[in-house]
Amino acid sequence: MNGISGQDFIYGCSAIGAGLAMIAGIGPGVGQGIAAGQGAAAVGRNPGAKSDITSTMLLGQAVAETTGLYGLVVAIILMFVKPFS
Repeated sequence: MNGISGQDFIYGCSAIGAGLAMIAGIGPGVGQGIAAGQGAAAVGRNPGAKSDITSTMLLGQAVAETTGLYGLVVAIILMFVKPFS
């Protein structure tokens, strides 16, 4: 610990935090894949309701994607904003 300054420690913790924030992209990816699969199965069972199913599925996927975008924004802030400098 003698060779590590406080500033270097903060930069290292920021990089680790950014990596952890990007793990937030896993959830929306899995959720959107499941939603698309269920939407395709629903259209297969009831082709007449295709437009209703598609619009509802796309709205749900747009809401789910915001979680991944928030994680990306947090990671970018942690990587490029210089804390305490």
